[in-house]
Amino acid sequence: MPNPTTRAESDLRHGFAGARQSFRAWRGSRPFWAGLLTLAAGFPILYFAFTHITLGGITLALSTTAGAGSLVIGVLLMVLGVTMWLQQQVRIFAGISATLLSLVSFPLANFGGFLLGLFSGLVGGALACAWAPPDADPRAPAEDRIAGPGAGARRAALTDPAGGSLGAE
Repeated sequence: MPNPTTRAESDLRHGFAGARQSFRAWRGSRPFWAGLLTLAAGFPILYFAFTHITLGGITLALSTTAGAGSLVIGVLLMVLGVTMWLQQQVRIFAGISATLLSLVSFPLANFGGFLLGLFSGLVGGALACAWAPPDADPRAPAEDRIAGPGAGARRAALTDPAGGSLGAE
């Protein structure tokens, strides 16, 4: 007779493995790391603009007139990060916007969240612009995947109607 505890642990392990596999598939179909870095870029920009840092007995208030700019830039970076995950079709727009907002945060938002938000936003924006969706058919020849649209038509034009190649490949 099987042990009920063993069966429950097996189901839990199988459920966790299935969840991990589905998360891996979800993550692979969108610019995940670009969105994560862009989302993370908004936090230091927001945090350092509204925090009070105590060094010894001295309290430093970094709240300045740039607080509104920091709020807008930080929230927009976080929204762009989530947008990269949920609407990967606008990844180029979101990447360029994240890059520009990160650059604008340097003079407006305490040196871009003391460079943490600046560099994270720049890398996230660059990754979003560089990301390409995965191919629908991974078994397609590498030449077709790299050459892009129209590669099959060029190959067909170089093929002899009798079935032989014209030697251009």
